[in-house]
Amino acid sequence: MKYKSSELATNMKKAILILVIFTCGNSLFSQNKLTETEKLATTAKIWGFLKYYHPEVAHGKYNWDEELFKILPEIKKSENKEQLSQIYIEWIDKLGKIEKCKKCNDTNKLEFFNKNFDLGWINNHNLFTQELSEKLKFIEENRHQGKKYYVSVLHKNVGNVDITNEIEYKDFDWNNENLRLLAIFRYWNIVEYFFPYKYQTDISWNEVLNEMIPKFLHPKDEIDYHLAMLELVVSIDDSHGGFATDKTNIFFGYYWIPAQFNLLDSKAIITGFYNDSLAKIDDLKIGDVITKVNNQEVGTIFEQKEKYINASNISRKKASAFYSIFNGSSDSVEIEFIRNNKTYVKSIKRYLFKDFNYKLETKAEKYKILDGNIGYVNMGTIKIKEVPDIMENLKDTKAIIFDIRNYPNGTLYSIANHITSTRNGFYKVTYPDLDYPGKFIWRDGNQCGKNGELKYRGKVVLLVNEKSQSHAEFTAMCLQTGDNVTTIGSQSSGADGNVSRIEMVGGYKTAISGIGIFYPDNTETQRKGVKIDVEIKPTIQGIIDGKDEVLEKAIEYINK
Repeated sequence: MKYKSSELATNMKKAILILVIFTCGNSLFSQNKLTETEKLATTAKIWGFLKYYHPEVAHGKYNWDEELFKILPEIKKSENKEQLSQIYIEWIDKLGKIEKCKKCNDTNKLEFFNKNFDLGWINNHNLFTQELSEKLKFIEENRHQGKKYYVSVLHKNVGNVDITNEIEYKDFDWNNENLRLLAIFRYWNIVEYFFPYKYQTDISWNEVLNEMIPKFLHPKDEIDYHLAMLELVVSIDDSHGGFATDKTNIFFGYYWIPAQFNLLDSKAIITGFYNDSLAKIDDLKIGDVITKVNNQEVGTIFEQKEKYINASNISRKKASAFYSIFNGSSDSVEIEFIRNNKTYVKSIKRYLFKDFNYKLETKAEKYKILDGNIGYVNMGTIKIKEVPDIMENLKDTKAIIFDIRNYPNGTLYSIANHITSTRNGFYKVTYPDLDYPGKFIWRDGNQCGKNGELKYRGKVVLLVNEKSQSHAEFTAMCLQTGDNVTTIGSQSSGADGNVSRIEMVGGYKTAISGIGIFYPDNTETQRKGVKIDVEIKPTIQGIIDGKDEVLEKAIEYINK
């Protein structure tokens, strides 16, 4: 059959048009097709939103875990936002009619801290239809008020949350995909709505959800799953958020070297021993500078393990790396170290920690007078009832150094009465609004100090470092209101605020800082640490020489 050139051109144009339409259709379909992670991430958000916002769910009418398990198969079968949105719409409609909320807009008297609040995802029309977005918005505007089933206030006068009525699943089987997804969904939403410092995380909390879902969904083995839980907890960047299980311990190894160490300049410097006798067997000495472990740079090992080391900042992370540099599954390890400017390589023994028979030193002096008539107080050992006698005995010194590189015992208010002539507020608080989850309310904190004549007239110096955490930081903030106070040291732990305990699926324990603590001028303490006037950090040479360079700096400052 012969075609005229014009007919041939026309047919070719038709063929090209059909090809373009087919290609564009496929392209649009592929763009509209949702990934496994997108479907599960949106489910996590909607499940958590309904858990704390929907009047019937928040009241405890449904077994919300079971409702998730029922809907997951449907979620996985959906292919695009229209199908997925329709599943959510039908799910919501089954939960019951929502009445208009008369109290929900009565928030004018409250001063909100809104940096954590994020319901913008409700209007993401790349994932949700307009109908679903409007339905979710209606729930927000007519949310549950009053006593909640899944969350309450732990201490009425403080405001941090208590997570309640969660099923523990003691017989948890890590192979159960539904329970693994429940684990991440539950924890992610607790942080999403009730963690006061969510806005400070290095990786946005939404991105954490997207990154962690595949790790919870497809772990290689049980240890891999436990490491996913650990990595999730570490992602909140909060020194209060510890997490350890028998499986994470297996990953790091149950065998320890008998030495304590500090990480400085990508090296591990031995600072003490868990067992002197075992350390002598391998001729380990304080000041040994270890550069490699099993032929790997110490700094490289730290970088590899950092995502599993929980802390608010890098200073605390290095202090918390005690189990991640030298631990292993064998009873020996090879190290490269420097001593007296010479480099050596040798194999040393590792032991189970119980073999050290280690006991924390508890006999440290409570206070003393240093050369030059300078008082020194160990804040980790003194009790409230001892403060009057201590301050009386130190009243004639030219200065007092309060060492807060430890965990104090509630002595802040009694000491403040001696070093202040004016009663001052020293912090502000943000605490979760349970009637509007995700929002936090500002509140003025307590005051400390005493109006009247100054009792102690000498200089006051506070010592802080990465070991100053939580109540230690709170203590420093109080004492900083004194008349003649200087803070010396390095970045503190950056974990301030009462703790809320959390049980993850399977009964695994963790925690979060439950309230936000700020200076009166709204300066953050979380992650940043307390304000420091004179910064000084230990040096490798100082550790080798057995010096306390922070204390020495304080004495130098006082003697100026």
